[in-house]
Amino acid sequence: MSKVFASLGMSLDGFIAGPNSRPDNPLGDGGMRIHEWAVGVESWRARQGIDGGQTNQDDDIVQENFSRAGAYIMGRHMFAEGEVGWPDPPPFRAPVFVLTHIPRQPWVRQGGTTFTFVTEGVDSALAQARQAAGDKDVQISGGADTVRQFIDAGLLDELQIHLAPVVLGSGVRLFDGVSPALELVPTRVVDSAQVTHLTYRVASFQVTAGDLTSLHDTAAS
Repeated sequence: MSKVFASLGMSLDGFIAGPNSRPDNPLGDGGMRIHEWAVGVESWRARQGIDGGQTNQDDDIVQENFSRAGAYIMGRHMFAEGEVGWPDPPPFRAPVFVLTHIPRQPWVRQGGTTFTFVTEGVDSALAQARQAAGDKDVQISGGADTVRQFIDAGLLDELQIHLAPVVLGSGVRLFDGVSPALELVPTRVVDSAQVTHLTYRVASFQVTAGDLTSLHDTAAS
C-alpha cells in the first residue's frame, strides 16, 4: 500500500511557521527563512515557473517528494495562504484535497491540479486522496493542525523534517499537544550547508482517553 507522509520545514526551536500568518503574510513573520534552502533549487523553482536553480542533494530531496506524491491533503488555513500566491499551474501538478468546514465547489487549475474541498474530516480526505493517487503516495502538506490530526488518528506513516539553522522565537509549533507516547524511528539523515533533512517512520502508539480529549481540544483551538 502507498504511504502517507508529511514533509515540513522547521526552525531549530521547533516552529514550522512564524507568528501572524495569514494570506497576505504566508508562513508568518520570518517563516520564509525556514525555506530559503528550497527556494534556490532547480526542482522547486521549476514548479513555480522560475528558471535556473541549483542541482544538489537538497534538489534531490525536493524532486523525490514531487515524484512520489500522487495527491495532497492540506488544511483550510494553508490553502487560504497559498490561494493568493500560487501560480497557475500551481506547484502540485496533482489533485489536492482541502480539509474545511465550509463547502465549496472544486477549483480546477492547470497542470492536473484540482482543489477539492472536504467537509467530512480526515478519513474522507484520505480515502479520496488515496483513490486519486493510485500507486503513488499521499502527502500531508500542512499546516500543523492538519498534520497533528493525521498523527492523532494513526494515519501518518512517515514524517520528514527539514531542519533549518534558524531561530524564530515564536510562531506555530508542530508538536504542541501531540501525545508523548508518539514514537518516531529515524530512517534517514541528509545534511547540507543550509538544512538537515530528517526522515522518521511513525511507529504505532497507544493513546489514552485523556490524551484524545487533550488532543481534540488542541486541534479545535
